[in-house]
Amino acid sequence: MLIVACISAHGYGHGSRTASVLAALARRRPDWRLVLSTALPRSFLDLAMGAVPFEHRICQWDVGVVQADALGSDPDATLKALADLECSLPSQLEAEAQWLLEQRCPPAEPILVLGDVPPAAAGLAQRLGAPLVWLASFGWEAIYGPMGQAFAPWAQQALDAYRSGQLLIRCPLAMPIAWGIPEVSVGLTASTPRLQGAALRQLRDQLQLPADRERCVLISFGGMGLDLAAAPLPRWPEQVFIGPDAAMAAHANGRVLPEGLRPLDLMPLCSRLITKPGYSSFCEAMSQGLGIHLVAREGFAEAAVLQRDLENHGLHRLLSREAFARGDWQLDQPLLAPRLGPLPGGGSDQAAAAIEAAACGV
Repeated sequence: MLIVACISAHGYGHGSRTASVLAALARRRPDWRLVLSTALPRSFLDLAMGAVPFEHRICQWDVGVVQADALGSDPDATLKALADLECSLPSQLEAEAQWLLEQRCPPAEPILVLGDVPPAAAGLAQRLGAPLVWLASFGWEAIYGPMGQAFAPWAQQALDAYRSGQLLIRCPLAMPIAWGIPEVSVGLTASTPRLQGAALRQLRDQLQLPADRERCVLISFGGMGLDLAAAPLPRWPEQVFIGPDAAMAAHANGRVLPEGLRPLDLMPLCSRLITKPGYSSFCEAMSQGLGIHLVAREGFAEAAVLQRDLENHGLHRLLSREAFARGDWQLDQPLLAPRLGPLPGGGSDQAAAAIEAAACGV
């Protein structure tokens, strides 16, 4: 069986989610071949997939929303990027379909297309005559709809594509999804930290992190990151902050995430995460029991839904962008309890089981 995953390169969250599900699928079906078709960088995919073997096809399947920075969007640039992609998609689709058909061994080997969540995955599945499974907490129709009339045709085009799938794996923390296809709901989709025991303690000593987890705070703003060179870390001298931004090293109480490690791998050493609204960051932090200090994000409809679900299901504090810039991070305040209680885990394994059933025609 050949599984081709078309992954949005809008941000690293889609890649992290798909990687967690494909890793679970590889445990169930180690003989199945995995192809990751995405414009996400190979270095990120290697880190996300770990020891799971895969092939990478560099393909730009969607635009998502062009970001001005980690917390803002650029609608005009997004419209231009959508029009440009529309011109290049037909040739890319044909080339990728031909390559995939040539990869089948034996020649009749079945193919399944997994989409997270580029609408163009529907065209690839149709060209291959393959079943199409969506892995989603939203579709681009839900994002483009509130962005104004200029985005209406793109929203409708995306919705039409989503309705052609055979199955929706509905992830938690989701926006409304009404695609009219069979679906299965799953719990939090998160990988697990790769360091435990002595290895984790050795890393803590190497980074000179406090043994008290309450004093260690993770800062991560996703793939685009956020310039933290001038961040007011000195306002919190009792805390030690760690994150992927190299500028963290400029601060006496800042630490840089070592190469080859994910923010998730450091979560067992931390008590809180400062971040923007992001699906995979939320899933990972919730699964590891971290409190989330959420910095408000503008111009992206999913952000309000994620904030609502954080208040309902996760330990949290809410920060305005201005408060974050000033250093008013509320780290001396108790975490607010969720209104409705935690979400169930196990989503990656549940999603893998659903993909396996779809691929086997169950």
